[in-house]
Amino acid sequence: MDMGNMMRMLGAWNTFKNNHPKFPAFCKAVAQKGIREDTVIEIIVTTPEGEKIETSLKVKASDLELLSSLGNMAPQ
Repeated sequence: MDMGNMMRMLGAWNTFKNNHPKFPAFCKAVAQKGIREDTVIEIIVTTPEGEKIETSLKVKASDLELLSSLGNMAPQ
């Protein structure tokens, strides 16, 4: 990744943190507790019209490898 893209990503991340200040703390708490194999992650998205779209997944070992790789790429 070139320096310009890295700076844009860092700016976007800072904007995201300002828009959603509780989310980084949530992620930190989850990371401290640890996501292990067989952990269940549930996601609910509610549209502006009130429609809910829900899913859940049970974490597998290969998912942990992906999460670790993504975590190493994320700006601090």
